[in-house]
Amino acid sequence: MSDAVKLRGVFVPVITPFDSSGEVAYDALEALCAGLIEKGAAGLVALGTTGESALVDAEERAKVIEVCSRVCAEAKASLLVGTGTNNTRTTVAATQALQGVPAVVAALVVVPYYVRPSEEGIVAHFQTVAAASPVPILVYNIPFRTGRNLGPASILELAGTDNIVGMKQSTTGLDLETLEILAGAPAGFQLLGGEDPLLFPVVLMGGTGGITASAHVCTERFVSMVECGLAGKVDEGRSQAEALLPVTRALFAEPNPAVIKGVLHSQGRIPSAAVRAPMTPASSSSVDAALAAIEAAGG
Repeated sequence: MSDAVKLRGVFVPVITPFDSSGEVAYDALEALCAGLIEKGAAGLVALGTTGESALVDAEERAKVIEVCSRVCAEAKASLLVGTGTNNTRTTVAATQALQGVPAVVAALVVVPYYVRPSEEGIVAHFQTVAAASPVPILVYNIPFRTGRNLGPASILELAGTDNIVGMKQSTTGLDLETLEILAGAPAGFQLLGGEDPLLFPVVLMGGTGGITASAHVCTERFVSMVECGLAGKVDEGRSQAEALLPVTRALFAEPNPAVIKGVLHSQGRIPSAAVRAPMTPASSSSVDAALAAIEAAGG
């Protein structure tokens, strides 16, 4: 484990905007990134789940990283980049490509999906990637999408591995396993919440922040909520969390990032609400409901 990287606060896994012809809208991406940091985000995640990382090609991927890197470097913000695949060799290659990229503080590496390796195989996967990586590794546990959960014993083993600095924990509840990780992790191992409605209680129990797609909107309020949690301001933070809960629920009413893109397009922040197949655009009713929730939350 390395404690050189400090992951504290709200990191927004930025969407990848497309124009009306279906091409990546890099100017819109740059403006979106700059606006999120200006509103208090500690950093960004490029090419995470919300960024439709599985649906961009290699050339687009490189350009997205370049844009996000430039914005973060200019703003002195941190950039995480999603590099994980279900293939150890390709994950290593994608991670090694981050060598020398400005502002990149860590690679976000998801538990291998679809192939359903043993837990021993998953641990070995992360150890291999960490040993080969030019940047620190953040383990991404999201069993809903991968079909494999990485349990506390394995995560705590990885917490003692050189070049692994923390994790994004995306489980569907503030469960016993998450509490065991928070209680047993060594100093310097940082847990970022990955389920937006549970971000405040995760921080109160020892998390250092969150990777929070909902913070594309109401960004300042999400930042304030996390800061309350880090400072132990329970009542104030709970009030923020309660106000933001309808927003997070509305933004995930349909498969992510469709509703978020619909909202951002309605707000004039991206040129279209397009997602790439097999994703489909959000319904107008879901977008309208999300916009109403955002307005009610003061966003």
